[in-house]
Amino acid sequence: MAVAAPELVRMDLDHLIHPLYHPSDHQSPLIFVEGRGAMLLDAAGREVIDGLAGLWNVTLGHGQAELAEVAAEQMKKLAFASAYTGASNEPAIRLADRIVSKAYSNMEAVYFTTAGAESNESAFKTARFYWKTKGEPDKVKIISRRFGYHGVTMAAMSATGLAVYHQQFGPLVPNFIHIDPPYRFQSAEGDLPEDEFGIRAANYLEEAILREGPETVAAFIAEPVMGAGGVIVPPRTYFPRIREICDKYRVLFIADEVITGFGRTGKWFALEHWGVQPDMVSFAKAITSGYLPLGGVIMSKEIVRTIREAPIEKRYMHAATYSGHPVCCAVGLKTLEIVEREHLVERAATLGDRLLKGLERLYELPAVGEVRGLGLMCAVELAEDRTTRKLLDPKKETARRVVQMARDLGLYTRNVGDRISLSPPFVTPDAVIDRIPEILYESIAEVTGR
Repeated sequence: MAVAAPELVRMDLDHLIHPLYHPSDHQSPLIFVEGRGAMLLDAAGREVIDGLAGLWNVTLGHGQAELAEVAAEQMKKLAFASAYTGASNEPAIRLADRIVSKAYSNMEAVYFTTAGAESNESAFKTARFYWKTKGEPDKVKIISRRFGYHGVTMAAMSATGLAVYHQQFGPLVPNFIHIDPPYRFQSAEGDLPEDEFGIRAANYLEEAILREGPETVAAFIAEPVMGAGGVIVPPRTYFPRIREICDKYRVLFIADEVITGFGRTGKWFALEHWGVQPDMVSFAKAITSGYLPLGGVIMSKEIVRTIREAPIEKRYMHAATYSGHPVCCAVGLKTLEIVEREHLVERAATLGDRLLKGLERLYELPAVGEVRGLGLMCAVELAEDRTTRKLLDPKKETARRVVQMARDLGLYTRNVGDRISLSPPFVTPDAVIDRIPEILYESIAEVTGR
């Protein structure tokens, strides 16, 4: 039985606690009821562009019949099977093989999870397992970056470098350390030449390792392009220097590719842009185009060898009921098939260039501090003064008001602080891509009056 939009709002307020929740945000929410391609339809009959691909994940767009069909077929054939000790299933085996074939050449095997935070938790545990097995049990610390986002379970939240996620849930888990990111627009050293700034920002890692003691540091985790923190793209010198530092001090490098993996930046995996290989890759979101919860950790040959050679009494005792879920893995296989068949990694690169070029017109507006992006990940950062990089008064919540107006004009996206993020589906038509900058231009001009 259909329920009217006002009744849905009442039921939502009465019985549903949302992520990042406050009831004031849900007095007149967008309640989505249908999606087709890059467009969403809400319960009030309004159609909006999905400017964030769901939550960075719906790469193939909404209403993908092939994914629904393969899920139904797998449910009929084998809905669930445990992947615990001595058991497996065909979709999980085939998907792991397929992922490794697309990943960095030093990778060998996959541990499956259900989400990005769980993937990062698994990577942290794997790093500790590795060093304990190597006879270095004091290497337990994880270094991450301010403005980074790695999830909001306890350890993942402790790695996340956005204080808004900490304030009501602290204290953080011990042995997590934050360093400054390669974020020129908000850095006191942002006036350095770009390549020099990249090296300087990477050296924050070396300083932290030396301060903590290399014998205590297990891993460094970083998003190749920082997503939720504001689509922060590093200088070209940054990650090559990071790899040098990790090698020098025997620190594992975890690439959090939950957003960037499987094509969003115009490469299958984002560190390819800088010719760098990590030791582990955490992934989620795009592997099933958001249709089912699936994530995982891709592990290097060295880490896999250590796991396999551990004595049986010190086996890899990490587990989750839904690891290697056959339905999720079947949808993952079909997702990768479609991405390859339709050349969507290449399309993400082309569409991203088109979107970024369109967004550059926003520099006509004085309130636009910086436009940046890589592939189909872009951001618009608002500021009081672009030249001096003076930020807006956060109490004014300028970007939040811009995002609200954009929704009224037909674009759905999100902001963190005064950073507005964009990551539309890979299948978004060119005309829809071109409409996104137009809506943002109108919204920013109206809200800021300049």
